[in-house]
Amino acid sequence: MNAQDIRNQYIQFYKERGHEIVPRAPLVLSGDPTTLFTGSGMQPMIPYLLGEPHPKGVRIADSQTCLRAQDIDDIGDNRHTTFFEMLGNWSLGDYFKKQQIEWMFEFLTEVVGLDASKLYVTCFIGAPEYGIPKDTEAAEVWKGLFESKNLSAGTADLGSEASGAARGIKDGERIFFYDGSKNWWSRNGAPETTPVGDPCGPDSEMFYDFGIEHNPSFGEFCHPNCDCGRFMEIGNNVFMAYKKVDEGTFEPLEKPNIDHGSGLERIAAAKLDDPDVFKISVMWPIIEKLQTLSGKNYESHTESMRVIADHLRAATFLAVDGCVPSNKEQGYVMRRLLRRAIRYSFDLGIEQNFLQEVVPVIADLYVNDFPEVAQKREEVIAVLVKEEKVFRQTLRNGLKQMQKFAANGLTGTELFTLYDTYGFPVELSAEEAYKQEITLSPEWREEFDAKMQEQRERSQTAAKGTFKGGLGGQTMEHRKLHTANHLMYAALKKVVGEHVTQHGSNITEERLRFDFNNDEKVTRDQLDEVERLVNDWIRQDLPVSYKEYPTDEAFSMGAIGAFGDRYGETVKVYQMGEGDHRASFEICGGPHADHTGQLAEGGKVFKITKEEASSAGIRRVKAILA
Repeated sequence: MNAQDIRNQYIQFYKERGHEIVPRAPLVLSGDPTTLFTGSGMQPMIPYLLGEPHPKGVRIADSQTCLRAQDIDDIGDNRHTTFFEMLGNWSLGDYFKKQQIEWMFEFLTEVVGLDASKLYVTCFIGAPEYGIPKDTEAAEVWKGLFESKNLSAGTADLGSEASGAARGIKDGERIFFYDGSKNWWSRNGAPETTPVGDPCGPDSEMFYDFGIEHNPSFGEFCHPNCDCGRFMEIGNNVFMAYKKVDEGTFEPLEKPNIDHGSGLERIAAAKLDDPDVFKISVMWPIIEKLQTLSGKNYESHTESMRVIADHLRAATFLAVDGCVPSNKEQGYVMRRLLRRAIRYSFDLGIEQNFLQEVVPVIADLYVNDFPEVAQKREEVIAVLVKEEKVFRQTLRNGLKQMQKFAANGLTGTELFTLYDTYGFPVELSAEEAYKQEITLSPEWREEFDAKMQEQRERSQTAAKGTFKGGLGGQTMEHRKLHTANHLMYAALKKVVGEHVTQHGSNITEERLRFDFNNDEKVTRDQLDEVERLVNDWIRQDLPVSYKEYPTDEAFSMGAIGAFGDRYGETVKVYQMGEGDHRASFEICGGPHADHTGQLAEGGKVFKITKEEASSAGIRRVKAILA
């Protein structure tokens, strides 16, 4: 059973158990201003976990593509990837703990066929200071299931990772209790940091034991949450059973939810009984193509081939979802992924354009299971191949810059500039300097490493709250600007032309930013007219409401959406105004003001502050309420 089979069997398994199967959400969520990418399988489900009724009912399942770019520089080991799929199922106030654990055990052992003796699980040790008990209920269900396979299932209280490393695993133990740092779910970590008003609860994680020798550099003894590589987490059951009502106070939810996610790539690796996720069926064909193109083998160039395979897979799906390389936000991450992949190709001796050979291999791994990949296959290849050509010209410019730096010998700062601005990996710069007999300064490596560390720290600081999933962006200021975004979109279509289609947006508490297609600069007169229309609609104090429609019906009624967005059978459509006074009718997931007059509170008016080019054929406007 390969990865594609596991995905399809999972969907079928939960469909047979009464779950509605929903299509994956795009990697860029237009309705969530707090995150660059869909970073977890549950992220698109958060409104429903918080209580909003799901149009498909109370049992939902899917396979969600995800992208996490925080650790892009760390890709290269055998189990971490920036792009991955999460197999997910949700119970929204329906079945709960016992049913979920039994189903997942059945799926992993009977459907996938994993050896139950290699499975280990963790549960929540409890937080008595908050009145939250130890999750013995989940542990007892697991114990019974393991014993049904004639396996001993002793339990152990480990608490923290440090305690686990100091104690290790004793004979016969299979169920381990950890504290809130490992086995509690909320949008902000452990019970003490759970936001007031949020649902939350204990979770139970599933691990596969690859049986490799423990590396003591990760602690004296191994345990399920050890990072040495022996154990790999393959899934997590979140039992959303509580709500934090005040600091230090939790109450049981009237209708608890199940939020489950399992990593497709990791289950596939477990099925192969090989901890290297790059050897599974949605990764290995990419490696094989790189071996053919380079004449090098995976064993001698492991890290480079892993980075290239991971990054190009991520960039391919970003292109499928309408993202294009640029110097800002999602487009910047996409560009960085592509350029890192191309840089690592030098280690393989590939110095010619190669994406035109590799991207079709990636696309063809998914065309049978994701119709949008088949539909956009040629367009995606063209976008990525074009970026490679642009970057290779940048590299040529970098060589010229190196010559300018070379007069007094290359310093670590100059080597970092070549890396950061022109995409030169430091090894390539050093090799090129050697070829051209350019002197390298003596502390250069230390100086370069210091600059790299500064960049990582800046990236981590900038990422706090940006990459984190969840329902941020719910303040009144967000709601007002999100509503203004709708009005401006409608006004742009009236003033600039009906061809205008949203190509991305970002909303903070201070401003909105909106990208749209247009071949020429929008004139000041046009911008003034857009402002006039929006402010007129605000003064009319139009009601804001939403309703769910069948997707085809919504579009036939004139609803507009964003470029690259894909929709299921039903969509939520926000309407501003009614009848002849309807200003906006747009597909969207939230959050909005209750009526347009709220945007004028405090005497504020809508104002466009900037209009500029975002990328070829794409314009960008920024606006405020001031």
